[in-house]
Amino acid sequence: MDPAGKRAIVLGGTSGIGLATAQLLMQQGANVCALSRSADNAERARAALGDDADIRQLDVLDREAMSALFAELAPIDILVNAATGGERATGPFLEMDLDGFQGSFRKLWGYVNCVRLGGPLLSDNGCIVLVSGAPARKCPPGFAAISSVGNAVEGFCRAVAPEIAPRRINVVSPGFIDTPMFPVQGEAREEFLRNTTASNVIKRAGTPEEVAHAIMFAVENEFVTGTTVDVDGGALLP
Repeated sequence: MDPAGKRAIVLGGTSGIGLATAQLLMQQGANVCALSRSADNAERARAALGDDADIRQLDVLDREAMSALFAELAPIDILVNAATGGERATGPFLEMDLDGFQGSFRKLWGYVNCVRLGGPLLSDNGCIVLVSGAPARKCPPGFAAISSVGNAVEGFCRAVAPEIAPRRINVVSPGFIDTPMFPVQGEAREEFLRNTTASNVIKRAGTPEEVAHAIMFAVENEFVTGTTVDVDGGALLP
């Protein structure tokens, strides 16, 4: 698929991986609508995407609003969901608040919503890309909720890929990526990133742009569906 002239929607498209993806799609000539539930992120994204960018507010759990917006923008060629859906619970599982664990699955429900509501509006050769994470298959201590959600996202992709063909759906699974999701700044941030990626084969955090290029691979390669593309610096290796 050549993104030029195509209609692309990026949920979570005003920060981190989603913003980098929206930028890359725009650079390649796609007509991009970047969505965010955060008004602050939407305003900051204008500096990166330009004043003419189509940036709108949307909560991925609001099915009615999502359905209306997708219908307005249809037909859709490229649908990318990098939205977290809300807070994600971390910490020792046996001490974890179960409401927090359950709440982490808002990410999955946001993905399910966009595929169910956006899928019927995809063009015949349209594609969907979701974002999982390396903990889905190699879970460090304290990441049980995030790992479980990632597993569900990847399983969901494999389950629905045959049903929506010839339209395609894939997952991109990042390792530890340096995004605004981690609010620590300065030397403490550098130390945190260094310690977190010390066991990687590539001993650094990834960048949103590196993940965005993997998303573009899943968009452009028309022989790839139902699969997971890892961008993790070798984090999954023994």
